[in-house]
Amino acid sequence: MVLFFSGRRHAGENLDRLLDGRDGKLEAILQMADALQASRTKRNKTVLCLCLAHARRKFVEIESHYPKECEQVLTWLASVYANDAKTKAQGLTAAQRLAYHQKHSQSAMDHLEEWVQGQRQQTEPNGNLGKALAYLHNHWAELTRFLKQEGAPLDNNIVEATLKVAIRHRKNSLFYKNEHSALVGDIFMSLIHTCQVAGENPFDYLTKLQDYRREIRQNPEDWMPWNYHQTLVHLGEAA
Repeated sequence: MVLFFSGRRHAGENLDRLLDGRDGKLEAILQMADALQASRTKRNKTVLCLCLAHARRKFVEIESHYPKECEQVLTWLASVYANDAKTKAQGLTAAQRLAYHQKHSQSAMDHLEEWVQGQRQQTEPNGNLGKALAYLHNHWAELTRFLKQEGAPLDNNIVEATLKVAIRHRKNSLFYKNEHSALVGDIFMSLIHTCQVAGENPFDYLTKLQDYRREIRQNPEDWMPWNYHQTLVHLGEAA
């Protein structure tokens, strides 16, 4: 499910409001984000994972200045991403994926961690390379969550790509007139993009929401983009 929120709140505040309505007895959710404090929750506990692509990008940006050092980092990370691609191609479960990374990616990340610690001792901390190394060192536990936690992703790329939908919508609407207009836009963006992720036709789905609005009020959980076809079949059988 994809949800868009516009307004003055930071990402962590939006997530807190969303989790406030969740059963507190459930296990903490996995949260994938960048390292900004504004992305973190304050009232609800999460299992924080940080984006490995963000860490990688810091070395890509300075590769022309530090080719030898950056090539070393990028090579280790490339092997991890290659392993993750294999888990997806093989359709492994979360538990199998975790075991696969622990067997095939752990050594690469251990070498990287050891290399980072040694490199920091001989690198100017305020330089670009020093800052990139410090980012890895300071956030190592969250960046390597995929080696300890089932289902933990490597990066936040799926959200980074999804943000283009909001940017395109804002551009097409020539900005929102007020916060209520933004809310309306967020609702439709959430519905439409969730349909696209589920492989459903957004126009057909929105039409059915209008045709069956009485039934939807009674059982909204049966009218999600990924299951509304089944509900229509059951209604047809009942009729």
